[in-house]
Amino acid sequence: MTPVPFDPIASARLALACLDLTTLNDGDTEADVVKLCTRAHGPHGHVAAVCVWPRFAALARSELPANIAVAAVANFPDGSADRARAVADTRAIVDAGAQEVDVVLPFARLQQGDERAVSALLDAVRDACPGLALKVILETGVLVDEALIRRAAQLSLDAGADFLKTSTGKTPVSATPAAARAMLATIAADPSTAHRVGFKASGGIRTVAEAALYFGLVEQALGIAALTPARLRIGASSLLNDIEAVLAGQAAAGPPAAPGSY
Repeated sequence: MTPVPFDPIASARLALACLDLTTLNDGDTEADVVKLCTRAHGPHGHVAAVCVWPRFAALARSELPANIAVAAVANFPDGSADRARAVADTRAIVDAGAQEVDVVLPFARLQQGDERAVSALLDAVRDACPGLALKVILETGVLVDEALIRRAAQLSLDAGADFLKTSTGKTPVSATPAAARAMLATIAADPSTAHRVGFKASGGIRTVAEAALYFGLVEQALGIAALTPARLRIGASSLLNDIEAVLAGQAAAGPPAAPGSY
């Protein structure tokens, strides 16, 4: 089968439409969030969502048009098994008027074999945000092992996740094609999730070419219909710079690397 030629403009447009424009720095201020919200709807179109700390979710909602979602993080970035904390974060996000919750799965507990604690926290968070999109962060750069990543993915799906997300972006290894394949295969294997649940690559994706690699993996696993913001997200902060440069004709996006080269 002949590969589809890389189209930098089409890839940049898709990356923009599926971008979760993110700021999750410890020193974030209201001014930082306002600046990010301004960048979220630019001359080439708008991003899918702006992702911030829960304390800034209400501000982001007030600064953004209705067609851009607000996402905020829970249990972040450490992924503790403290249900009360995770639920409190989630309720704050709901009360702020946000549309999406990005919660960190208790990955250390999963490594220890304590699946009950993992499921209990995810179930509690799901119950605390009815009607909101729930993205579960697996922290695949820590889990590493494919079987463990698949198990984390399955527990997340069982708890009602709407998206599986690779990483917090706070660990040495973030999104990788290998982790993406394991997550996508888990979504695709279940008829109840294969046409509903989405995928989010997050951490270390800075160029349109890097994002395009994940577009290809999503299309292979879930079909071309999954290449929409409803099923695909890229979590990043600096990626928007490259997207805008490509769309403005100021940069030539090189082709994505072959998956096996990562």
